[in-house]
Amino acid sequence: MPINVLINGAWGRMGQEAVKAVQNDPELELVGQIGKTDDLTAVIQQSKAQVVVDLTTPAAVYKNTLAIINAQACPVIGTTGLTPEQIKKLEECCTQKKRGGVVAPNFSIAAILMMRFSAQVSQYFPHVEIIELHHAGKLDSPSGTAIKTAEMIATVRADQAAPKATHENIPGARGALHHHIPIHSIRLPGLVASQEVLFGGVGETLRICHNTIHREAFMPGILLACKKVLMLDHLVYGLEQLL
Repeated sequence: MPINVLINGAWGRMGQEAVKAVQNDPELELVGQIGKTDDLTAVIQQSKAQVVVDLTTPAAVYKNTLAIINAQACPVIGTTGLTPEQIKKLEECCTQKKRGGVVAPNFSIAAILMMRFSAQVSQYFPHVEIIELHHAGKLDSPSGTAIKTAEMIATVRADQAAPKATHENIPGARGALHHHIPIHSIRLPGLVASQEVLFGGVGETLRICHNTIHREAFMPGILLACKKVLMLDHLVYGLEQLL
C-alpha cells in the first residue's frame, strides 16, 4: 500500500515541488497540503498521515517536529535552522517512542556527495573555507548545508593535528566560524542554492562546487526519505545516513 504523506509548508516554492513529486510517485499517497494557519496535529490525525514533510521556517521547525512525533507520524525535515541542542532532544524523543525521523540539511544527492568528498579531501588539505550562496528569501545563515559540511570535516580532523590558523587574526568581516572553519554566506535574488568548499595547499588550491539550478534537484532525496523513514526506529541527521 502507498505511504500516506502530508506536506507542511505546501504553499512555498519548495513545498509545491514536493507536492508534485509525491503525487507522481506510485509508492506514495499525498493526503494533505497545509501551511502555517492550519492545525498540524489535527490534520495529521484526520488525514492518517504516516509521514510529514516539513518545509516551513526556522522559527517553526522545532515545534512542528515535536508535534509530528507526538501525533505518531514520522518527520522528514527539510527546514534548516535547528540547533544541535534541539536535534539532540528530537533524537531522544524519537528513540523513546521508537519512531523514525529524518532531519536533512540538504536533500540533493549531489550536495551530499559534495559534503562527503570535502570530508575526504580535508585529510590531505586541512586549510579550508566554505562559501555558500542562496536566494534572498533564505532566512538562516550560515546554511544548514554549510554547517553540516563543517561538521563532517571536523569529524575527520578529530584524528589529526589541528592546522595552524591562517585566518583567526585577520581583521575585517570573514563570516561565521563553525568548528574553526570560516563560512561565508551570500543572499541574492536570482540564486537558488550553491556551495563551494575551497581548500588551500602549498602552491595549489582545490575547489569542490555544487550548484542547484532548480528545486527539482531536492525531490529524489525527499522521496527517498519518505520511503525509508518508516523502516527506522530513531531519528537520523543527514540524508547520507540513508544512502
